Amino acid sequence: MYTYAVIKTGGKQYVVYKGMKLVVEKINIIENKQEIIINDVLLLFNNDETIIGNPTIKGATVIAKIVSQKRAKKVLVFKKKPKKGYKKLIGHRQYLTELEIIKIVN
Repeated sequence: MYTYAVIKTGGKQYVVYKGMKLVVEKINIIENKQEIIINDVLLLFNNDETIIGNPTIKGATVIAKIVSQKRAKKVLVFKKKPKKGYKKLIGHRQYLTELEIIKIVN
């Protein structure tokens, strides 16, 4: 059993451990409380050993449970061109998925 792992999801890398809650970019899942398996494990760490993938570790998985699907706070983007009278205000809310890490398996 490994203590920490580095996983890749949504184009980003996260350090995770058992019991951790993590907010990542949206994962297309139909219902909450569903378990998912993340196969993109880049590094496993224990007090005794460290396994580094090239680029991923074959056979290593992280099992996580989906807690909720939500949206982030609105980010406002304001564009303006001076002396031209051009102004534009755009808002964006990112879709997010909250995960709870259940198990790290090699």
